[in-house]
Amino acid sequence: MPDPSGRPIRADARANEDKLLAAAALAFARDGAAATLKQIAKDAGVGIATLYRRFPTREQLVDATYRYETARLSAQASDLLGELPADRALRVWMSQVLDYLATKHGMADTLKALLQNDERLSSQTREQLTGAIEGFRLAGITQGVIREDVPSTDILMSLAGVTLVAGAVHQRAQAERLLDLLMDGVTRPDGWRGTTERSTP
Repeated sequence: MPDPSGRPIRADARANEDKLLAAAALAFARDGAAATLKQIAKDAGVGIATLYRRFPTREQLVDATYRYETARLSAQASDLLGELPADRALRVWMSQVLDYLATKHGMADTLKALLQNDERLSSQTREQLTGAIEGFRLAGITQGVIREDVPSTDILMSLAGVTLVAGAVHQRAQAERLLDLLMDGVTRPDGWRGTTERSTP
């Protein structure tokens, strides 16, 4: 996020901003609307004046946290693909989406207003997440573990459906099962074996 003045952000200021946004994401996921700016600053290890200097309003902090978490989630795709086969990497990433949504739900009221006032923010989010899924899809096709006939947009919409019906914290186990069902539809019959190995009939 650029400095409002347009000037480059110093390295120490950037580090403080990253700490604040990471702390804010955890606080919103944990405490929801009850998360306080004072506690976020404390969790980040900075003074409240530092928080207000960078984010003068709660709305600006929510906006920056949402952008930060979306970018972080999207960037995780390449890291996971460097560590795991594409189908396993996609499944792990889907679980991370559930964590991402916990943060999003925690700032829902403020975020809803922001999205209504900035249509580009919503479209940018879709583009970033679809791009991440496309990376998994193309790698999986090359590896022979993901179907070629399932578009990234369909995977994203199906994932959104899972989070819509089972996105609450107490529904996490059910959401994970639904993600396994989604993976069954995305992967080749001889590829995906779920989060645990299934016995061969």
